[in-house]
Amino acid sequence: MHRVGKSASPPTKHEPILTLTRPGPRAARNALGRSASRHINAVLDVARETARPTIRRAQATPSGLRIIPPIVFARVCPLVLLLISGTAAQQDSDLRVQSNLVLIPTLVKDAEGHVVYGLTQKDFAIDDHGVEQTVHLDDSAQSEPASVVVAIQTGRRAWREFSRMRGVGSMLTPVFNQLRSRVAVVEFDSHVNLIENFGDDETSIDEDLKRLQPGDNGAAIEDAVEFSVRLLEKEPAERQRVLLLVSENRDHGSHFTKIHGLVAAVGSSNTVVYALAFSPSLSQVLDTERGSNRDEAHWNAPPDIVGTLLMARNAMKKNITRTIAAMTGGEYELFTSRKAFESHLVDFNNHLHSRYVLSFAPQRPHPGLHQIRVRLKQPPPGISILSRTSYWAVGPTP
Repeated sequence: MHRVGKSASPPTKHEPILTLTRPGPRAARNALGRSASRHINAVLDVARETARPTIRRAQATPSGLRIIPPIVFARVCPLVLLLISGTAAQQDSDLRVQSNLVLIPTLVKDAEGHVVYGLTQKDFAIDDHGVEQTVHLDDSAQSEPASVVVAIQTGRRAWREFSRMRGVGSMLTPVFNQLRSRVAVVEFDSHVNLIENFGDDETSIDEDLKRLQPGDNGAAIEDAVEFSVRLLEKEPAERQRVLLLVSENRDHGSHFTKIHGLVAAVGSSNTVVYALAFSPSLSQVLDTERGSNRDEAHWNAPPDIVGTLLMARNAMKKNITRTIAAMTGGEYELFTSRKAFESHLVDFNNHLHSRYVLSFAPQRPHPGLHQIRVRLKQPPPGISILSRTSYWAVGPTP
């Protein structure tokens, strides 16, 4: 993938190399198909005119063999193949979504929370809507390179968390140490910006993450997740696809993504989401107790009853961040301090290549969301399994 260069002097606030806009996939594909068809026909017309004198000479030879010389193909075929390959590249992600192979990265832990290694294909069972499926285990997948999107919220009260996130770039070193692994950086408030496209330059990624700037009053989590998943879908199929999401728990201001579309995008992707979440209301209460938010707190005031009530109200509302992580079989952790944040990042690195990559091929699945369950046929006491809980089956293309 082409890497977009940066300016010689970094701006005060990141200049995004790509901003989320509303896509129109079907219209775009149709337009591309019509355009490619016109170009191919035009190329073939030129080829016929170019080749006609040569073909006539070939037909006039004593042998009477009607052979088009190879040089004509040598000139024409690369152009035709180039146009066709452009159309195929545009449709590649859709073809992957419609594949009938469901990948299920699975993390197994014992009663003490340690990762369980050494399991085989015969140890696992997968149920699709309660019906047991034939399981396949890819033993080589754990050594495959990873494509990781780091999506960080900068809007609303997220800037208060920047001091706790300090060092996130340097803690991604184990990701870069994996041969051919690549990282992209996405920042979002009410808008989603691609700050750094996929690359293996650890220094550049680290500098991006050190220059986080406060955003506006939005937290478009749903837009950011769908954008990141679509970005990962463009990566080669053999790569592990991982989204490291750092945000609060509730969406504020997504413009482009609806819940139905997000469920479909996540369910049809082989992406695992690791969520490191913060609670703005909890952070405000704790920061007041720590004395680290004197600019927004009233000192010598009564206890913050409003903040406590806000925490209780928010706890009763849907936690979109936890839900997305659970759907993909990822992990969800809440952090309230720098130490907790760094500890969870260590777990992220340790678990990145510790998953069993299971798969199965559903037979004629009905279109829509399918509930799946991974289990051990003979589970030891206290065992826990983290795996995706659903997938989205796409109906036949009209």
